[in-house]
Amino acid sequence: MYFLKEDQALTGKRQNEILRIEPWGKNALRVRSTLYPGFSDNNWALIPAADEAESPKIVIDKDKAFIHNGMISACVNAAGVITFYKKKKRILREYYRNYGGTESMESRCLKVVAREFKPITGGDYRLTVRFESNDKEKIFGMGQYQHAYMNQKGCILELAQRNSQVSVPFALSSLGYGFLWNNPAVGRAAFGQNYTEWHAKATDQMDYWITADDSPAQIITNYTAVTGRAPMMPENVLGLWQCKLRYRTQEEVLGVAGEYKRLGIPLDVIVIDFFHWTRQGDWCFDPEYWPDPKAMVEELHSMGIRVMVSVWPSVDRKSKHFGEMFDRGLLIRTERGTIQTYDFNGDCVSFDAMNPEARTFVWEKCRQNYFQYGIDLFWLDNAEPDFAEYDFDNYRYYLGPALKVSNIYPLMYTKAFYDGLDAKGQSGQIVNLVRSAWAGSQKYAALVWSGDVPSTFASFRDQLMGGLNIGLAGIPWWTTDIGGFMGGDVNDPAFIQLLIRWFQFAVFSPVLRMHGDRDPHDIPPLSDQDYGGGYLYTGRPNELWSYGDEAFRIMKKYLKLRLALKPYILSLMKEAHETGAPLMRTMFYEFPQDEKCWELNDQFMFGPDYLVAPVLKADKFFRRVYLPAGLWKDINNEKEYEGGQTLRCDAPIDCIPVFERINK
Repeated sequence: MYFLKEDQALTGKRQNEILRIEPWGKNALRVRSTLYPGFSDNNWALIPAADEAESPKIVIDKDKAFIHNGMISACVNAAGVITFYKKKKRILREYYRNYGGTESMESRCLKVVAREFKPITGGDYRLTVRFESNDKEKIFGMGQYQHAYMNQKGCILELAQRNSQVSVPFALSSLGYGFLWNNPAVGRAAFGQNYTEWHAKATDQMDYWITADDSPAQIITNYTAVTGRAPMMPENVLGLWQCKLRYRTQEEVLGVAGEYKRLGIPLDVIVIDFFHWTRQGDWCFDPEYWPDPKAMVEELHSMGIRVMVSVWPSVDRKSKHFGEMFDRGLLIRTERGTIQTYDFNGDCVSFDAMNPEARTFVWEKCRQNYFQYGIDLFWLDNAEPDFAEYDFDNYRYYLGPALKVSNIYPLMYTKAFYDGLDAKGQSGQIVNLVRSAWAGSQKYAALVWSGDVPSTFASFRDQLMGGLNIGLAGIPWWTTDIGGFMGGDVNDPAFIQLLIRWFQFAVFSPVLRMHGDRDPHDIPPLSDQDYGGGYLYTGRPNELWSYGDEAFRIMKKYLKLRLALKPYILSLMKEAHETGAPLMRTMFYEFPQDEKCWELNDQFMFGPDYLVAPVLKADKFFRRVYLPAGLWKDINNEKEYEGGQTLRCDAPIDCIPVFERINK
C-alpha cells in the first residue's frame, strides 16, 4: 500500500482502493475505504465538526504508516491491514488471511481479506469487514434486540429496523473502545469467537468510527460528542403517562383524565392512540368522535396534563392526500409489483421520510390538524417503517435503495417533527415517542419505546436487556409498554402480577408509561363502517384502577415514589444532555473496575445513586442482589449494608429491591 498525508488524514492507496483515516473527535478516528475515485459526501450519523480532535501525529515508514489522535492510534501495514491501539495496547485488528502479509499470522492460503467489496451487477457493492476476535472481550450496545443477552459477544445481529428491533450499530467493548458502523445499509453484525464480521448488503464505501478511552462513561461521552446528544427533557413529562389501545372519543379521554383528577392522582401525559383519524394519511381527528379537539386540549391543560397523539407514516390509497403525495414523489417506491408497502387496515404506502419535501408536507398537515389545537407531543409509531413484508430489496427511498439506506429512516422521521416543532418555538419542550431509531436519533428528541412486545415475563427480561443496551448505544430516552403490549388479560391474576412487576421496574426508567392492548376484546366497535375513528376494535381499560384494589394500591405507592424522584430524574436528564450518559446504566458503567459487574445482567443502576433489582420471574418473592464496594441503604427498610457482597432480598408483590448508594 502506498501512503501519503493529506491535510490531517492518513491516506493509503493500493490497486483500486483508497483508504482514509482521520481524527474525528476526542481520542477517535474515522476510517473510510472505497473502490470509487473518491468518497461520498454523506457523514450519516457523524456531526461534521470535530472540534475536540487533537492535531494528529502521522508517521509514514517504508512498509507501514501510523496515525495518532490522543489516546487512540492506528497502524496500517503494506497489505493495508489496520491495527488499533489504546495508548500502546492493541485493542482491535482487522482479520486478514491472505498472501502478502508482512507478519506470519497474516500470510495464509485462505484468500480472506479484511475489507471485501463484492460488486452488485450494474450498481454498488456488497461489503464485508472483518476483525480479529478476543476471547476475553465483551460487547455491549448495538440498540435493542429481542433476546435475553446483554453481552452481544457470540450473537448475530441483523442490521435492520423491525417492530421492536432497533438497530443502532454502536458497540462498546470491555477492552476500552467504542465502534460505530457508520453505514445505514441493511446488513449483519456477527460477534463470533473466531472473528467479528460487519456486512452491508449494498453500499458505495466502508465507513466506521472508533474511539478509545479509560471508562465506558468517557467512551459514551466521546461517541455522543460526534453523533449528538438528547436535548433537555422537560420536567412536566417525568411523571405518569396514561395510554391504552385505544381511546376512541374525546369524551373517553376527558373521562379518564377527570377520574385521575378526582382520585388526586397526578397525570403528566395522556396519549391518544391510532385510528382516531378518518383514514391513514389524513393526519387529522375524525370530527364525528372528536368534534372539538381544541376545547378538549384546553380542558386537559387546565388539569395540568399534556396531550400526545399517534401519527403513522402510512398513507391509504383512499386518503385525501394520497394522489398529491404520489404525484409529487413523496412516498416510498417499490421496485416491482404493487406499490403497496403496508396492509394493516388499508391499502397503504408509507411516506418517504428521507425526502425533505415529504418531511415538510407531513409536518405541515400535523401542524394544521394537531399542533394548532394545542397538541403538545407526537407519537411517531411504525417508525421502522413497518412493512407488510420486510423485503428490503423491493423498496427505494429518496436517498437510494432500501438495502443501502433503510436504517436511517426512523431518524429522518423523527427529524421531521423535531424541526417542525423547533421552528414553532418549542425548543426545550419536544419529546417524540418513536418506535425505532438509528445512531444520532437522540439529538432529535427521540424517546424510543420497545415496540409491540408480548405480555410475558420472558419478554419483560428481554426489555431490560434492550433498555440497557440502547442506552449504551447513545440513546438515553427509552421506555416500554408497562405489562407488555400483546396478550394481557385484565382478569388474569398471573398477568396482574406481571403488570405490577413491570410497573415497579418502569418507575426506575426514563419514562413511566401505561400502555397495552388488553384482553378480552369484547367491546363492540362504535361504527360498522370500514374506515374512520369508530370502526376499529379497542382493548379493555388500562388505567391504574383497572386491575383491582391490591394492584391499584401498589401502583399508587410506586407512583408516589416516582414523583418524589422527579428532581433526581431531572438531574439525570441534564447529565444525559451534557454528556450522553444513559439514565438506566449497566452495573459496569458505574463500577468498571469491579469484574463481577461486567457479568451482571439482571440488575442495573438508575443514575449513579440507585441500584435496581427487578423481579423478572413469575411467583418469585425474593432474589439475590450484588452490592459493589461502598455503603448502601435498602430503601424498603432503611437498613444499611457494606458493599462487596451478595444479599438475599425479600421481594413480596408490593416490593422491588432498590438500594441507595450513600457514599461515592
